This record gives sequence, structure tokens and C-alpha cells, in this order.
Amino acid sequence: MKKIGITLGDPSGISPEILIRSINRLPREKYIIYGGKKILEKTRKILDIKLDLELINDPEDAKKKGIYLINIYDSDFQPGKPNVETGKAAVLYLKKAVKDILSKKLDALVTLPISKEFVMKSGFRYAGHTDYLAEASGTKNFLMALICRKLKVALVTTHIPLKDVPKKINAEILESKIRILDKELREKFGIKKPKIAVLGLNPHAGDGGNIGDEEIYIINPVLDRLRKEGIKLEGTLSADTAFIRYKEFDAYLAMYHDQGLIPLKLLCFKRAVNITLGLPFIRTSPDHGTGFDIAGKGIADPSSFIEAVKLAVKLSKQY
Repeated sequence: MKKIGITLGDPSGISPEILIRSINRLPREKYIIYGGKKILEKTRKILDIKLDLELINDPEDAKKKGIYLINIYDSDFQPGKPNVETGKAAVLYLKKAVKDILSKKLDALVTLPISKEFVMKSGFRYAGHTDYLAEASGTKNFLMALICRKLKVALVTTHIPLKDVPKKINAEILESKIRILDKELREKFGIKKPKIAVLGLNPHAGDGGNIGDEEIYIINPVLDRLRKEGIKLEGTLSADTAFIRYKEFDAYLAMYHDQGLIPLKLLCFKRAVNITLGLPFIRTSPDHGTGFDIAGKGIADPSSFIEAVKLAVKLSKQY
């Protein structure tokens, strides 16, 4: 039996709702929720769903399959009304869960959405989960990827302004990201010889230097060098047509956020899972945000969260 940690994220968002609506649709394992009892009970009443939670203080107290709660910050939070306190709560849930997974008390971690605005207003100096997870685990090289049944897309750059992307594309960073992706596809996903499609930075992958030369001077030399080591890479490919061929590749490496995630969400909306590659533990999350505008209304779709949990369970059994 695996122990899967679940952080509640911002308690005033849709996370309590999608968690409760998912309880009976998850694989039978031990689930340790890091959150607050009051908001879960309030949400349960709104949804009129029975919820059997056993309160524990430590993951090692979970003796059998079921749903457990470590009650960390139990304030009277209101759905759809985020503030500094909900941001603080989300940080406390996360920090406790990370401490436990680094202590090997959990087999995988699933993180529900936080508000970058309110966690930072609460004093958290990270704009999101990933940078914190990397620093807390001593991980220097990591990679954000979103995956679904049809394709896997990893990103060289993530949540930065588009004008800053070219400055972040250099040979060292690109080589690191490719190596992580190739390694994780082999080790976590069991793909013996992954075939990776690498997208160009510019339209038409630079068109031979007529629309930018990053492909010629930065990206292609890295690909050539890594191919000689046996890594199977195709590119650089023009992003506007590369995804037509998604059945040919095990994964795509995109240069920036929207370049890779628009086609993925077009194909897999509500079913995609965010996974951080390169960490010393398994971490997944749903592909959506806090949904403050619909929190407490009983209409949030739990599909992506369910897929995130299923993937965490699957990978924890073969990692």
C-alpha cells in the first residue's frame, strides 16, 4: 500500500470541492490530506457528500487503506474569499507535506492549486510550488511537464514574460532540460529509448536564420551533441506543425509555456496532469488553478485531480 500525500492548496478555492468529489473515485491506497477540517466539513455540507476522515498527526499513523487528515490550519475559511490567511494556510500545508516526503514518510505528493498572489503576500518568497520543492529538496535541475494519455510536453522556460524567454535559452539550460527529460522518461515511465521532439524558439524554427538565429547557434548544436551520445532527438521542429505528429514521439520539449501547453490543453483539457521531473520524489498536480470564481458552487470538475492522483500512485509503484 502506498501513502500519497495531498496538500489542500488554497482552502478558499475549489480544492476542497474537487477533493471531496474525488474520494470515491481514487485507487484504494492510503491518502494523507494536509489541510483544515473546518473547510472540508463546510464543503462536504454544501455538496451533501459523506466524508469519512480519520484525524492523524503523522503519516506513520495511517495503518490501513483510507483517507486521513493532518489538521494543520483550521480556521473558518470561506469559499471564494481568498486572503493573506488562506495563502498562509496553503504554505503551511505544503511545508508539512514536503517535510514528510523528504523524510520518506510518503511515497508521492499531489499538490492542489495555490494562489501565487496570496502565498507571496503571506510572506512566502516563491511564486509557486515548483521552485520551493526544488530548493527544499536541494534539486538544482528540474523540469516542468504536463502529460495526458495522448502526449507529454515539457518546458524549457515556465512562468516568465515572453520578452524574457530568449535570454533564458542557452546551451547549458537546454542540455540540462533534455537530459532530465530523457532520464525521467526512461526511469519513471519505463520508456527504454525515448524519442523526443524539440521545438524551435522562432516561427518556422527560424527559417534558416531568416526569422531568428537561436536555432542555428544555440539549439541545434546542443541537439547534435546529445544525439552523438545516443539520445533520440528530432528537431528543431516548427511549433505550428510539430503536434500534428504527436503519435510519433514520446515527448515534446517546448521553449516556452504557451508554445507547448496550448496544443496539450486543446487535446487533453481537464485530463492533463502537471508533473515536476528531476525531483527526488514524485510530485503531480492538476492542470488548473484555484478557481475562486466558482468555489463553493458545486460545479468544479475534479477530472484533472483524479488523473494526477492516479499518475502519482502508478509512478510510486514503479519508482
